Amino acid sequence: MSILSYSERGPWGDSQWRGNCSGHIYRELFARVKPRFFIDPMVGSGTSIEVARDMKIEALGLDLHSGFNAIRDSILVRAGKPAELVVSHPPYGSMVTYSGEVWGEAHADDLSRCTDDADFHDKLQLVLLNQREATTVGGIYGVIIGDRSHDGRYTSYQAECIARMPSDELVTVLIKAQHGVRSQSSQYNPLRWPRISHEYILLWRRRGSSLLVALGDIAREQQSRMRATWRNIVRLAMISGEPEAHLSEIYDRVALAAPERIKTSEHWKAKVRQVLQTSGCFESTARGHWRLTEVVV
Repeated sequence: MSILSYSERGPWGDSQWRGNCSGHIYRELFARVKPRFFIDPMVGSGTSIEVARDMKIEALGLDLHSGFNAIRDSILVRAGKPAELVVSHPPYGSMVTYSGEVWGEAHADDLSRCTDDADFHDKLQLVLLNQREATTVGGIYGVIIGDRSHDGRYTSYQAECIARMPSDELVTVLIKAQHGVRSQSSQYNPLRWPRISHEYILLWRRRGSSLLVALGDIAREQQSRMRATWRNIVRLAMISGEPEAHLSEIYDRVALAAPERIKTSEHWKAKVRQVLQTSGCFESTARGHWRLTEVVV
């Protein structure tokens, strides 16, 4: 089953720790992966480690509250050897603030104290790459993560995780039902969309490539997505008016279709020209005039 649901958290960890994951989830992960050695770099109240030890699995739990910083310290160096399974359950952005509230004093590197979602995405990617380095070749690394809906904006943390890691290493996405969430007991005005009541367990299998190769693969995938995005922006601009247009009109259509995109690209007009000339989707009918080709690729 790719959908997991455990309403009871079991006897492991601390039931008072906000955001605690059911120990039964870890039992299922361990049963599927069968690791000899397991690492949790954001162990929280220790649920995962207690489950691992009950199942006679060697385990190491690390956390910011006990002095380990997953965005500054090497998991592999601290562990002393790679593990067959490295899974984290980080904060979901600022949904629950941990340092200074759940434990200790406020800490600048606490993922629940990121400046914004972009900061959180960047730091969580670094954590996942850190986990990958601590995983044996052929081993599994992953994250338990939920999405967030706040002030009318939906932020998909899991989608960002998938987009920022090697696509050829992703092995599964499990859906985990949430139980006992505080917002579920609160009264709200009628909602158009249901409250989020699920999380994701994202698992990757580490291939033999080095970190530099993996980063290169990620960069190439992102560049490919960017090229496809620009190609589709220009295609949308072309179908929004007359099928044939002068370059100056195409600029105007692109500016209207994707104002946010051009704000972040100083040389966006050059990008438009590059798409027209090299993507294979367009043909020049006269100097400065373009139209979509018969066959769109």
